Amino acid sequence: MTDQTLAAPIDDQQERQRGFTRYQSLLVALLAFAQFTIILDFIIMSPLGAIMMPSLNITAAQFGVAVSAYAFSAGLSGILAAGFADRFDRKRLLLFFYTGFTLGTALCAVAQDYHVLLLGRVVTGLFGGVIGSVVLAIVTDLFPLHLRGRVMGFVQTAFAASQVLGVPAGLFLANRWSWHVCFAAIVGLAIVTIAIIAFAMEPVDAHLKLKQDRNPFHHLVATVFEPRYTLAFAVTTLLATGGYMLMPFSSAFTVNNIGIDIVHLPTIYLVSGLFSIVTGPLVGRAADNFGKYPTFVFGCAMTVLMVLIYTHLGHVSLVTAITVNVLLFIGIFSRMIPSQAVMSAIPDPSQRGSFSAISASLQQLSGGLGSVLAAAIISQQPDGSLLHFERIGYVVVTTTLITMVAMYFVQKSVAERTGKRVV
Repeated sequence: MTDQTLAAPIDDQQERQRGFTRYQSLLVALLAFAQFTIILDFIIMSPLGAIMMPSLNITAAQFGVAVSAYAFSAGLSGILAAGFADRFDRKRLLLFFYTGFTLGTALCAVAQDYHVLLLGRVVTGLFGGVIGSVVLAIVTDLFPLHLRGRVMGFVQTAFAASQVLGVPAGLFLANRWSWHVCFAAIVGLAIVTIAIIAFAMEPVDAHLKLKQDRNPFHHLVATVFEPRYTLAFAVTTLLATGGYMLMPFSSAFTVNNIGIDIVHLPTIYLVSGLFSIVTGPLVGRAADNFGKYPTFVFGCAMTVLMVLIYTHLGHVSLVTAITVNVLLFIGIFSRMIPSQAVMSAIPDPSQRGSFSAISASLQQLSGGLGSVLAAAIISQQPDGSLLHFERIGYVVVTTTLITMVAMYFVQKSVAERTGKRVV
């Protein structure tokens, strides 16, 4: 059964339609907002560190464990959930994991000591780490391939929105009241989202009519060792590994190497985030109109150029630093959005949930590995500047070029299976 089969009802009605129906628009907004709360909960930890450590009387090492606990538990849960991901209505699956995520965030909101905070991060990671894969499976089930680039473009704006809206708002709440209020606010938003999902979203259960492997472990093994998926999993791993190598040290590099005052650091993230909010939907539309692989190649070329420029920057003006960051984010989004759209067409309908869960797990684990590798490559001088940061750039460029070649064969396989020139 091909990728197009499960989406047949939508394809028949909308083969010539280039926009969304009213329900589809609601669904895209709902999924994007759910992603926004998940990503915000993850990234808010780092800027809150300076407030949380003295408040809980914990060391930097303990705080680092609390941050990494989310990523490792999320990576583990993706593997554990993969065997069951295609055995339930995806709406119910989304509600289950999103409720668990909300409870984990609530634990963080009430944490008065390190152990409760750590437990909260583990619970949040176990449930929150799977939600992205459920969202991807829902998008794949309900949207034909020629619209998925646009959908991914809107959903991925959640990352930029969390930077532009979430982090500044979170820091304001933390400074005005306490860091607990930040997590309490996320819980409030999540509860509203759960209610809307429960009452406004229709069941997503067409895949249950397909032939399923009754044994979850066999289902997991069959997905992991399916030869058609091997290259896709490898590309997913390389994309995450390269991407996460720059992120953890970007603020330190910007301040200590590029010479931007820390007071102006939020301005860079704000402007970059605003541009990303606009860029995401445009990239998605370009992927649907001009082809997902050509858009991906453009993103790779832009990423290679901007990574080489960024990692070799000396002291520059604030305007120059903002310009480089904006162009770098455009390159990253132009890779991420079309690659996810192409990947969504790879698995069989009966394995979409497990495929997405394994991919999400690989992203979490390889992202953590990328951070560790980056930390091993660079060193910090007494004045705070980073040595060998350009070497991280060379690694990112290498992985980007490899993924560009590998993605050619991935999209070629998808085009042959779908029988349409849509990728």
